[in-house]
Amino acid sequence: MRKKALITGITGMVGSHLCDYLLENTDWDIYGVCRWRSPLDNVQHLLKRVNEKDRVFFQYADLNDQVSLFYTIRDIKPDYIFHLAAQSYPMTSFTAPIDTINTNILGTCRLLESIRMKMEEDSNYHPIIHICASSEVFGKIPAEKKPEEGIHEECPFHPASPYAISKVGTDLLGRYYAEAYHMTVMTTRMFTHTGPRRGDVFHESTFAKQIAMIEAGFLPPVVKVGNLHSLRTYADVRDAVRAYYMLVTVNPVAGEYYNIGGSYTCEVGDTLELLLSMSTKKKEIKVEIDPERLRPIDADLQVPDCRKFKKHTGWEPEICFEQTMGDLLNYWRERVKGGTAFLTR
Repeated sequence: MRKKALITGITGMVGSHLCDYLLENTDWDIYGVCRWRSPLDNVQHLLKRVNEKDRVFFQYADLNDQVSLFYTIRDIKPDYIFHLAAQSYPMTSFTAPIDTINTNILGTCRLLESIRMKMEEDSNYHPIIHICASSEVFGKIPAEKKPEEGIHEECPFHPASPYAISKVGTDLLGRYYAEAYHMTVMTTRMFTHTGPRRGDVFHESTFAKQIAMIEAGFLPPVVKVGNLHSLRTYADVRDAVRAYYMLVTVNPVAGEYYNIGGSYTCEVGDTLELLLSMSTKKKEIKVEIDPERLRPIDADLQVPDCRKFKKHTGWEPEICFEQTMGDLLNYWRERVKGGTAFLTR
């Protein structure tokens, strides 16, 4: 019998890429949790499989509805659970803190409770669970306090947004359920990861989208930006989902927590410069600070120490930064070429 994987948030960037990876590299059946109103843009290429019930199945549930989550776990009984769904945009969390905390903390608790209840009902059920926290839990670390090798797992949390606070709760819940109920739960703090299908509310993706729209003549030649001095370490989303697969298949250790991230570090402004250098309109485009794109507090020193995860699994990032940014820009060029109307954000 095939093993079953459950992905919450399958319609997001990471969830859809994880589904692609599992289809190509395993024989598992993949069940994707989504809401009835979830946008399907990122999973358009999977819809034929879903319609034909060919290894990909959509399960309609909501992190804010305990009953739907319980039925999902009861009916599917997945071997592997990747909990990726969240209100994932830090900027939105400043204006919607209650929704962010409810979805990310209480939603994670509802999911873990549903799994625990099924395990109590069936003593032979022992799923392997990945809880996705975030590097944002470390928040605003002063330069003088940043460890030389980067932010390691034992660095103190100093969240700089309601989103980051919600991910602290998510992180701690994962470890709590592992310790209290002997569940095989591992928690990850993935640092900046991007690539095709990245949401346009994130800095590198809005840069790429604006450039694509300028090239197509839909915007004047001005890219609007926020803080360009924030330091980021980038990973490709396709490397990230390979890491998540290895997390649950390479000697999973209940209660462990890992930092995962790429190997290329630069300021946000350098990312913009690279994308501009790839543009057919690079000589015409100007850059303009947009105050609405500035956060009240910015986690502006995000450089990871990933040695713990690499030592445990052997994972290394493989896709270079230039390819990631080129693929992201081409993704937006194709979407813009398709004639879809976009918000200029």
